[in-house]
Amino acid sequence: MERVPVNSIYRLVLDGAGGMRPLAGAGLPADGPAWVHLDYGDPESARWLRQSPLLNEAAREALLGQSSRPKLVRQGDNLLLILRGINHNQGNRPEEMVALRIFITPDLIISSRRRPLLSEQDLFARLERRGGPANPGDWLVEMCDALTDRAGEFVEELHDQILALEEAVLERKLPGNGRLGRIRKQLILIRRYLSPQRDLVARLANEKIGWLDEDDRRRLQDIADRLRRWLDDLDAGVARTAVLADEINNLMTEATNRRAYQISVMALLFLPATFLTGLFGINLGGMPGAESPLAFWVFCLIILALGVALGAWLKLRRWW
Repeated sequence: MERVPVNSIYRLVLDGAGGMRPLAGAGLPADGPAWVHLDYGDPESARWLRQSPLLNEAAREALLGQSSRPKLVRQGDNLLLILRGINHNQGNRPEEMVALRIFITPDLIISSRRRPLLSEQDLFARLERRGGPANPGDWLVEMCDALTDRAGEFVEELHDQILALEEAVLERKLPGNGRLGRIRKQLILIRRYLSPQRDLVARLANEKIGWLDEDDRRRLQDIADRLRRWLDDLDAGVARTAVLADEINNLMTEATNRRAYQISVMALLFLPATFLTGLFGINLGGMPGAESPLAFWVFCLIILALGVALGAWLKLRRWW
């Protein structure tokens, strides 16, 4: 009997009724499909993946993290898949999606990942409540469904953030530094992984595999349709952020022009005063009022009157 690592994340047997039971020992059972979920960063798990006779070379490379792009490889009735899920780990960015690697046969599921996924926890919780998959076909469909649900939640969060930015821009408020750029980056990176995953699920729905029944294929097609809708929302989000970027640039340009205009008006108001102070600041004989004690105050009143008159003229000419 093939032994599995005792420190596996999950080591269980599907009971065929939506529930599960833990593996009693380190060996695989002969009475039902098993699910072995591993962290390929763990040395013991990695060693088992490299040495297990249950896996061929392609499966070993995939389960050990040699590839990260979503892909589907059929080997008779066996499937090798790499799917991507939203990264909800603390301290990490959601758009840095986590790869879930799966080797699945009619009676065995071996999956691996490096960082935890909420989708795997969702599926395990369903099994604990006896509302989970009954067989490998159901397991594959429900895992794809859980990954898609989590991706959809994140796309909705991005949509809400874009909507908040649009409302702020309509109120002529500029967003925080780098906020719009971060949202655009997330939209682009999420789309980069969800697009091939949509094609993968659609292809999987059309594969003629004995342990995938018609209901499984229908549900997979529904998942592909949902992924297509999320991709449409991502494309719309990219377009909306482009419009937002243009509007923000317009607001910034308008603010800069307004400040430059205000400075120009202030310079024009002080132009007569600058001229007169420069003229009367020369040290030459014959300067009018040089001997009068009231000359300074008269000069100040003249400058003030010129400033007020020029300001009134600018106001009448609608310069401000």
